Amino acid sequence: MPAAALKTKRPVQLDLPYAPVEKRPLPPGRPRDWYVMHNRRLKAMRLAIALLDLGVHLPTQARNEKIRSTAQLIGVHPPSDTTCHMVRALMRYSR
Repeated sequence: MPAAALKTKRPVQLDLPYAPVEKRPLPPGRPRDWYVMHNRRLKAMRLAIALLDLGVHLPTQARNEKIRSTAQLIGVHPPSDTTCHMVRALMRYSR
């Protein structure tokens, strides 16, 4: 790799489109709140990974608008304020 290529620091672009993960049925018999929280956590993890791939490494850089624009970029429904908060929490606790 040339030395000039090592000196430039540009955020890594997302390689789109990703193939969706094969879905499996969730276990039956749990309360509805469990399913809602489970799906919210999965969405928050997908968004946190996408933000890290885009070069957003700090929770303070991940404003709700940035998280929602990233959701549109990767093809998921816009997250709620609660999910945005969860994305920032995941980014904070991974350090």
